[in-house]
Amino acid sequence: MSVIYLLLSVSVLVAIVFFIAFIYSVKKGQYDDSYTPSVRMLFDDELVKEKTNK
Repeated sequence: MSVIYLLLSVSVLVAIVFFIAFIYSVKKGQYDDSYTPSVRMLFDDELVKEKTNK
């Protein structure tokens, strides 16, 4: 039974570490996409043409 408590506590600790790493990376801008908005305007017309052809 003590093994279950040990594994549970280790898994919660690992989950907390990954959550802190995720929050840190979001605050530092790891998931900011600065490339796609500048390119999106180039492909809008092609997407509209494909939808009207169907």
